[in-house]
Amino acid sequence: MKYFEATIHTLPFSETANDILCALLAEIGFESFVNEEEILKAYIQQQQFSEQSFKEAMTEFPLTDTQLTWEIKEAEDKNWNEEWEKNFFQPIVIGDRCVIHSTFHLDVPKAEYDIVINPQMAFGTGHHETTSLLIEALLDEDFTGKDILDMGCGTAILAIMACMRGAKNCTAIDIDEWCVRNSLENLTLNKINNVEVKLGDASILSSDDKYDVIIANINRNILLEDMKTYVSCMNKGATLYMSGFYVEDIPSICDEARLYGLHFVHHTEKNKWSAVKFILE
Repeated sequence: MKYFEATIHTLPFSETANDILCALLAEIGFESFVNEEEILKAYIQQQQFSEQSFKEAMTEFPLTDTQLTWEIKEAEDKNWNEEWEKNFFQPIVIGDRCVIHSTFHLDVPKAEYDIVINPQMAFGTGHHETTSLLIEALLDEDFTGKDILDMGCGTAILAIMACMRGAKNCTAIDIDEWCVRNSLENLTLNKINNVEVKLGDASILSSDDKYDVIIANINRNILLEDMKTYVSCMNKGATLYMSGFYVEDIPSICDEARLYGLHFVHHTEKNKWSAVKFILE
């Protein structure tokens, strides 16, 4: 699937300005952000992009003493395995229990859980705060005998973690064809054979399919829109983990969740990103 890359220059540069930009752009569907000195690069799937929404987001930027200039172009197709190797030389260790690495990593720390990911896209390698927050959450849960749904699966890293923690079966869904193909490759690399990978979004879910745990790492607007559908697929007492939004978005997430009988358990946060846990009462 093709992405647009928005390159935004801030003058004068400040981390605060970039944090605000990330929050504004995440609300309109941008998925990933890269800071390069005085430049912020933001990525969104082309079918999700609205030029009007982007201009409105820039208009809402509150720092009047900061000048913004930008350009938007189709993101360059890259060998993300090569990019990952060049930019992230060390394996990722999460919670001192899980190590995430690629096949090119030779000196890999020992950990209870070893996950191999060969990314074919820019996102979902475990470096982003939302992914690492959810992995930390899954490390604290026993999924033995449970049916799992991983929405917005990316590289299938969360589905893999859930299976390593004992999941009976898992369904992994993403709207990106590259994600589906890469998920299948990564499942094979990790010798996971109880995950069904599907292309689509929440509209392909059926209320006849029931899950004990749903993991959704997408963005705030999609989560708010699709939460009702998630709940229709949850067994009583099932758990819903969500991430892909900022700490300040938690109240709106909780307000929507209460409408569908979801009980807020707790949240975790990292660099202003957050993950929340709900249980269906």
